Amino acid sequence: MRFTSERRLDDAVVEREFTLGEIPGILWTPPSVPAPLILLSPPPLGLRKTYSRLADRARHAAADGFATAAIELPGSGERPRWPAAERALADLRGALEAGGPVGEEIVDNLILPLVDRAVPEWQAALDALLGLPGIGGPVGYSGGVISIGTRLAVVEPRISAAVLFAGSFVPRAILAEARRVTIPLHVLLQWDDEGNDRQAALDLFDAFGSEEKTLHANMGGHTGVPQFAGDAAAQFFARHLK
Repeated sequence: MRFTSERRLDDAVVEREFTLGEIPGILWTPPSVPAPLILLSPPPLGLRKTYSRLADRARHAAADGFATAAIELPGSGERPRWPAAERALADLRGALEAGGPVGEEIVDNLILPLVDRAVPEWQAALDALLGLPGIGGPVGYSGGVISIGTRLAVVEPRISAAVLFAGSFVPRAILAEARRVTIPLHVLLQWDDEGNDRQAALDLFDAFGSEEKTLHANMGGHTGVPQFAGDAAAQFFARHLK
């Protein structure tokens, strides 16, 4: 891990950009350390395009005493193009525009390769982040793509709790993996999300094997998560990571 910039935000949160090999990332740390860590998984739009949302979440987390970090997903933002993923996304858009059902093959081709690449990268980032002064456990995960969070919850024992954003298509293979998830979960679902297969999100929630799992569903589109829903997610992390 190599830090490339550092600045102090108005509320005394320290923001540092870094690279982990070819992977760009951002680390936010609160004024008081050592701090538990929350991994902020961005949507596949790029860190620059989603920076304001990520930084806002990081500031709120810092006010609760948490450090946060985000890394660029494969094929997104400043990372090299991923032609196979671009073709899979084009197939998905074509199916949606045609008004027909989105077939399992399209969903698998879009989501499973992303999960296979992103999860080991998150684990490598976690290795590096937990080696830094002032960063400690326990560790939480927050965000989407929900299939990435599901896989991480299965294979990464250092993650103690997760807030998952239900806003993407879910392969059948991920539904099977969800039965092995046992950590506490808080799932956010936007009921009118135009790009979300609502039933798949409900099926995934039902499949999770966790004894503690909460589904927080709200009316509105993909980016319309109300502030009180975010506050409830913050309270969830305060219960499980402190």
